[in-house]
Amino acid sequence: MAEGALRDRVRKAGLTDEIFIDSAGTHAHYVALPPDPLAQRVMLERGIDISDLRSRRVSLSDFQRFDHILVMDDTNYDALRFICPRSHVHKIRYLLDYAPQFKTRQVPDPIGGEEVVFRRVREMVERGAEGVFAYLEALLRRS
Repeated sequence: MAEGALRDRVRKAGLTDEIFIDSAGTHAHYVALPPDPLAQRVMLERGIDISDLRSRRVSLSDFQRFDHILVMDDTNYDALRFICPRSHVHKIRYLLDYAPQFKTRQVPDPIGGEEVVFRRVREMVERGAEGVFAYLEALLRRS
């Protein structure tokens, strides 16, 4: 959901050549699967089609390849810190660090929840994506 929300922001701004978005998980059991049908449905309500996305597992090369690595919760943060080369730890941030209106850094995992839970998570990742995009856009303007 977060990848879809951020890709949508980048696409609408015409910055797909400057900003590359990808997502990966810390758990192996979701590899190569499409997003949950409820996630697809609630994102489509916003005009964002995520049906073509497929999950993959984080790899060590991601730490070199990406300038910013965003996590949804403490479990993801701890898992990435454990495998991340020391020289790249500074790249790991919480998505909701970019959405201070939420009083938490934790985006709950909606899998297994009702549609209302997916909508709440959608709201959180949309606000986080807005904040991340504003930050990245400002970086691009300075360069």
